[in-house]
Amino acid sequence: MLKIEHLTKRYGDKLAVDDLSIEIKSGEIYGFIGHNGAGKTTTIKCSCGLLEFESGEIYVDGISIKDDPIECKRRLSYLPDNPDLYDFMPGIKYLNFVADIYGMEVEERDKQIHKLADMFGITKDLAQPINSYSHGMKQKLALISAFMHKPKLVLLDEPFVGLDPVAAHRMKEEMKEACKDGAAVFFSTHVLEVAEKLCDKIAIISGGKLIASGTTDEVRGNVSLEEVFLELEEKNV
Repeated sequence: MLKIEHLTKRYGDKLAVDDLSIEIKSGEIYGFIGHNGAGKTTTIKCSCGLLEFESGEIYVDGISIKDDPIECKRRLSYLPDNPDLYDFMPGIKYLNFVADIYGMEVEERDKQIHKLADMFGITKDLAQPINSYSHGMKQKLALISAFMHKPKLVLLDEPFVGLDPVAAHRMKEEMKEACKDGAAVFFSTHVLEVAEKLCDKIAIISGGKLIASGTTDEVRGNVSLEEVFLELEEKNV
């Protein structure tokens, strides 16, 4: 569902991502771990067509992001670590705006909005302007907009930031449900315990380079993911 081949991305003289290759299959929840500045956000932004890159190739559901970025974007959703929402809009108007972009039928969008808003506990707040929402409520609204059109690929950058424990649990369940329906989820996180329990596979990046990848059990071996991460970080400093 997402195939990254030898991705290289620079910002001027800085090499942000260095010859990175990852493959994520349908039905997989794939965690992306690394310290701040390791290259996680850059990789995700390249994968959804927001950033051009110097070399390599990225395929979404078999389609090149370079050759047909619009078709790739139809098949995915992307949630940044600090989503910019249209604060002047009521929540429901924003969700309908996103639904229009993806060409969702009225019946399907109403069904999905109702289901997800109930799940995240913000149904009663959808009539209010987004600028009246707390940070956590804005994060929930952004998550609804990311999942409601049932994308084949979900790209999430630090999605658990700002979520209370109940909302975080419900989001994990939604990620699992999406993958049961054949989607793939690729998300970055600093919460290693979440990655360890939730992910089918994990990739660890440091200094723009992939330093470990595989199933969660393969990556952590007989110790915790935290121990593996810290050990690999020390070796690659």
